[in-house]
Amino acid sequence: MSAGGPVVRRRVRLRGARLVIVIAGVAALSLAAGLVLSRFVVSPAELQASAKAPVAGPITAPIEKRVVRNTLTLRADVTHADAVDLKVDTTGLGGPAVVTGHVPEVGATLEAGSVALEVAGRPVIVMPGDLPAYRTLRSGMSGPDVTELKTALAALGIDPGDRGSDRYDAAAAAGVAELYRRAGYPAPSVPDAQQQLDAARQAERAAAAGVDQAQSALATASNPASGAALLEADNGVRQAQRERDGAAAEGAAPAELDRLDDALALARALRAELDRAPDTTAEIAALDSARDQLDDAREQLGRAEEQAMTPVPAGEIAYLSSLPRRVDEVKTERGAILQGAALQVSGAELVLQASIDQRTADALKPGMTAEFTAADGTAFTATVRSIDARSAAAAGQTGKDGADAKTYDLVLVPQPLSSEQAESLRGTNVRVGVPIQATEGEVLAVPVAALTAGADGASRIELLADGEATSRLITVTTGLSAGGFVEIRSDDPEVVAGARVVVGR
Repeated sequence: MSAGGPVVRRRVRLRGARLVIVIAGVAALSLAAGLVLSRFVVSPAELQASAKAPVAGPITAPIEKRVVRNTLTLRADVTHADAVDLKVDTTGLGGPAVVTGHVPEVGATLEAGSVALEVAGRPVIVMPGDLPAYRTLRSGMSGPDVTELKTALAALGIDPGDRGSDRYDAAAAAGVAELYRRAGYPAPSVPDAQQQLDAARQAERAAAAGVDQAQSALATASNPASGAALLEADNGVRQAQRERDGAAAEGAAPAELDRLDDALALARALRAELDRAPDTTAEIAALDSARDQLDDAREQLGRAEEQAMTPVPAGEIAYLSSLPRRVDEVKTERGAILQGAALQVSGAELVLQASIDQRTADALKPGMTAEFTAADGTAFTATVRSIDARSAAAAGQTGKDGADAKTYDLVLVPQPLSSEQAESLRGTNVRVGVPIQATEGEVLAVPVAALTAGADGASRIELLADGEATSRLITVTTGLSAGGFVEIRSDDPEVVAGARVVVGR
């Protein structure tokens, strides 16, 4: 036991010495690895100091061949122009203004001469005109509304009579009757006028027959004696003369001779009576009276014809400033009593409308071509139709000096559209571009930043040839500048589309 004790203690000491040696070795190896790795670690400051800044190069852009346009941009509403309410004058109706039929649908088109609505069984006929129907037209009336009616009838190919006269006469009434015939309705009439006309015609016929009878009586009374009556009277004179002569030769008594003288005088008087013109005083007076009665009857007939002439009720004609028109809204229905406007109609033509200021208006002219884009991206073209000035005082717009500012109504007409395109565009607000200046076709153009000015004030570009690090300055002539590009012209053969020019560094 005692011999083994020392041995154990020696082994413990040996293990401790080895542990110290191992730890020392690990530390030495770690130090050596740290020294080696430190040679490869670089601080951010050293990295930044060692980094080299890139060499700055020019920023270039190509010379393009394009149309340079100076485009004016604005917003416009796509709508049917001139929306107005169609109102019907129902004051002349004897009863309630019941809508009895012919109610159009939204989107329907009203043409000149077409029926917009039927009220109390009577049509409301649409006619072109600016002056509303404010009274019922009857025979003998005159005025601007008669002139408007005649003009509207002529536009429909209906003869209105003398268009130089503003009088509503028989020819105009005949034209109105034709208008109603085309519309499919009986022409309007005046109550009891037809009965009065029939009575006047009958009186005129009776008076004409009385004249014929008086003329026949006068002709009979005016006829001279016939040849037989003359011969008979001559024979009577000769016979009375022979008897007187024979009695005197035979020595008849004076009393007998006196009797025979009286007979001869009577025969001669009868013969002379046949030579005188007949007395037709009574027959002539009767004829004059018959003719007076005929004149009176004809005058009465004329008045009756005028009274029976086709009138134009104010409630059966609706004038609109332009036709055709599109029905935008129907404000009534069949069976309803009409109150207020019956329909809202607008121009059948789809247009673009915008409100612009004076400066914009000065830059535009009718006939200019514009472009606009639908919501789905489809591009369309349009043409400027009109630029109409209107005072903005009513809208409370005034200039800096307190004077009324000027606002303009711009109307553009789009290209021909299909019904589907028109329906999709109607009611939208679109962006419209109007090129107010443009080059004639494609030209060489560069970005405005590519231009510099030389010492002499001339415009230059810095051209960078392909494969070359250096550039050269070339003097150019400039043209229209718009949209960030400017037109250039040069005789240098290298100034072509695709060549690159310096726009910055």
